[in-house]
Amino acid sequence: MILLRTVVAAAAITLAVPAMAQAKTKDMYVGSPPATTKKLGEATVANAFFPSKLTVNAGDSVSFIPAGFHNVDIPKKGAGSVPFLVPSGQKVAGSLDAAGTPFWFNGQDAMGPNPALFAAAGYGKKFTYTGAKEIQSGLPGEKAKPMTVKFTKAGSYKVYCDIHPGMEASVKVVKKGAKVPTAKQDAAAVKKQADAAVKAAKGLETQAQAANTVALGTTAKGGLEYLGMVPAKLTVAPGTTVKFTMGKGSYETHTASFGPGDITDGTSYMGAIAKSFESPAIDPRGLYPSDVTPVSLSPTTHGNGFWSSGALDSVSASPLPVDASVKFDTPGTYAYYCLIHPFMVGSVQVQ
Repeated sequence: MILLRTVVAAAAITLAVPAMAQAKTKDMYVGSPPATTKKLGEATVANAFFPSKLTVNAGDSVSFIPAGFHNVDIPKKGAGSVPFLVPSGQKVAGSLDAAGTPFWFNGQDAMGPNPALFAAAGYGKKFTYTGAKEIQSGLPGEKAKPMTVKFTKAGSYKVYCDIHPGMEASVKVVKKGAKVPTAKQDAAAVKKQADAAVKAAKGLETQAQAANTVALGTTAKGGLEYLGMVPAKLTVAPGTTVKFTMGKGSYETHTASFGPGDITDGTSYMGAIAKSFESPAIDPRGLYPSDVTPVSLSPTTHGNGFWSSGALDSVSASPLPVDASVKFDTPGTYAYYCLIHPFMVGSVQVQ
């Protein structure tokens, strides 16, 4: 009987030890949590990780939950994020306007999305991070599942979204047994960040701009971005030059592009260019500015009223410009779009 009790007690101790030392998994949203996204509305996004800071014990894991068009990049120790646009190794060739005239960017280095982001397929998988090798989720699919990463070594590690330069978070890993925030405390941190985001988003769509200037999206702290033209409608006199500019501190890339065709129809002139941004081969007419010298836009520009700022961003390390300008001499109403975000629509009325 005594022997039986001893065996049972030993078994209980054996079972209890793994339970006490069981590794934990904490969540980090890659983008705003669903409830916050709903409060922000369709036109406003939070290009941020929620929470932006996590502390875990060595041996614990972080589940990166996709919540928008973002990737997760945990670079190897000492490295940084990777660029989204990179040279393709080829030259632009055969790009003509509607009048049959070659665009200026023929012969320039062709650019495109980083192939590494298309090749990686980390969402829905589990990894162990030691600092020796990058962990890359790649682009999210329509129904992407969380990527889980186990952190084995103490240290502070950066987490990036390469699609939106500037969007980053940190994971602090402390030794096993050290005190870390509880699940309740982590949830409170997410709520505080989410509440601040919703508050900061108010008024972005009516943010004041300089005269004859249109912001391609507006921004606020915490990665908040209103994806719309501000102002959406601008009225100017003939002879006016209008500047299209990125919102200060934006993590996005936008264009201001005029031309014929339904932007939602992938077979139309403008629709086909916009559609190419969904593929590894971006049409150079969308990526590069249509003109390198100041021009006056009219229905006959480039044979069909086409003018584009090309891709713009506000990242200091990026080769892309932050703004572009075009002159309006001919009366009329000119509609324009962001080729990357076709739902961003604006108009300039010249009268």
